[in-house]
Amino acid sequence: MSSTFLYGANVHANGIRQHYLRYGGSVGQRTHRDAVVIIPGITSPAVTWGFVGERFGQQFDTYVLDVRGRGLSEASDTLDYSLAAQAADVAMFAQALGLNRYALVGHSMGARIAARVARDYPQGLTRAVLVDPPVSGPGRRPYPSKLPWYIDSIREARAGMDVEAMKKYCPTWTDAQLTLRAEWLHTCDERAVIASFEGFHTDDFHQDLQHLAVPAMLMVAGRGDVVQAADIEEIRNLLPAIELSRVPNAGHMIPWDDEEGFYVALSSFLGSKI
Repeated sequence: MSSTFLYGANVHANGIRQHYLRYGGSVGQRTHRDAVVIIPGITSPAVTWGFVGERFGQQFDTYVLDVRGRGLSEASDTLDYSLAAQAADVAMFAQALGLNRYALVGHSMGARIAARVARDYPQGLTRAVLVDPPVSGPGRRPYPSKLPWYIDSIREARAGMDVEAMKKYCPTWTDAQLTLRAEWLHTCDERAVIASFEGFHTDDFHQDLQHLAVPAMLMVAGRGDVVQAADIEEIRNLLPAIELSRVPNAGHMIPWDDEEGFYVALSSFLGSKI
């Protein structure tokens, strides 16, 4: 099947340069489906989600974002890397590109950004998929991954690392996945990663959930330790209408561990099976 990739581009939105990759384009427009904006996790530049963008592009007008401080989006020692700023970026990005109706698919950190967008900027947002979101926060258990895992790997990537060096951080990944991560991880600004990691423990994700007014899906990893059974129960109590899906054979990096399972778990929630 031919590629659905259209182009990479930059847009000035929310006062910064935001870089994105676009897939599918008029495919989604012809079928009258909402556009889809994918928000990656804490150290995942947009290009590392390209394989998902390719598949989404078969059904939707799809945009994969470089969150500020990652990939080719703006980064600096004075930039605000808070969750509030990240959420405003997404809303202003959609506005700048004229996306009058769009759904969000956010993974990990991206899921928390999507929830904040739904809380503070609901205009135009039609659905939100929260993929294995960190449930840490004030008074809660810490996020299971540790900050040095991120910072050490970024520093090695900045100096130059190969597939073998990356394997110690992601031992179950394929060589193709490791190669791409090794190539692009250096574009993640340490300051952005530290701020986001700290935010996992200071921002109240559950408070954001209570204000979701759009249809939402919680997707959890069957082999992960980020979202546990008690967390699912609490989330369903806070947001009874939320749709739950599981990917039994995946850890936290769901599309990498079980790509087809990821698409199956989405089912037709976004308006079409993928």
